[in-house]
Amino acid sequence: MNLLGHEPAWREWRKAMAGERMHHAWLLAGRRGLGKASFAQAAARELVGAAPGDSGHHPDIVTLTYGAKDDKEERKRADGKPFELARSIRIAQIRAMQARLGTRPTLGEKRAIIIDPADDLERNAANALLKSLEEPPRGTYFLLVAHSPARLLPTIRSRCRVLRFPTVLDVEMNRLLGEMAPGADDATRAAAIMAAAGSPGAALEFVELELGKVAQAMRQILDRGDPDFHLRGALAGLIGARPDRDRIRAILELARSVVAHRLDAALPDPRPIIDTHSELVRLTGEQPTYNFDAGLLAMEIGTLLAKAATASERADG
Repeated sequence: MNLLGHEPAWREWRKAMAGERMHHAWLLAGRRGLGKASFAQAAARELVGAAPGDSGHHPDIVTLTYGAKDDKEERKRADGKPFELARSIRIAQIRAMQARLGTRPTLGEKRAIIIDPADDLERNAANALLKSLEEPPRGTYFLLVAHSPARLLPTIRSRCRVLRFPTVLDVEMNRLLGEMAPGADDATRAAAIMAAAGSPGAALEFVELELGKVAQAMRQILDRGDPDFHLRGALAGLIGARPDRDRIRAILELARSVVAHRLDAALPDPRPIIDTHSELVRLTGEQPTYNFDAGLLAMEIGTLLAKAATASERADG
């Protein structure tokens, strides 16, 4: 079953598969939550000739994603216990994948390598991957999932054919949330659609993480400022003392969306809003590799919103 907005990507992929010389490296580009990873897995199964309807492990599909953080967490994973993930894809994973490329595919003539997300490759890992992209083994095809393609090495991007995944219209998002999150009220759905900026996965995550009150607290700071730090304290309480990485990422993206929506207003001086958005973009980019303290991060987000508060008044008063 194709996800929303995937039809053009499927047409391009299948046209390439039917051609005489299919490109060996593909960059699946678009916002987080558009289903790019699901597309990569399904496309890889078509490529290697997996039986329709068979969703089990296929020996000719290799997926690289976040591994265990360290040896201690790896032992937890081996024991079937919850474990902490690394914040990047490491060179050891690329080296292990490359060792397999010296052998023939197991069941057919093609092999698919999925890297998800490729924009979280360590620098050394990215350089090692580049060598495989420059001299790909016969029958090997790479699918690189990227939420922020600009973070990839230009030399990697230049060797990939790009499949772009568009965002979804608000009306379609509302219909999807009505089907998949029927318990969400109208206000929560509306806030989720605004925060997700066209990403169904982000909208569903917003609802599941119950970020409606967080969004309301952010808008209050942006509307009123926070001279006594009371609203920033409330925001920190809503974010929680120990949010996991997914919650921190969703909160940063929510803050960016709340600020970005203010740019649609007629502002007497939009520069504070623009500066705040730029700082939130920087924090979001650092999030995969930095170990943020939840309380300090909440205060930093709140302070950025408070600084931008004076720009949120409309030019007409």
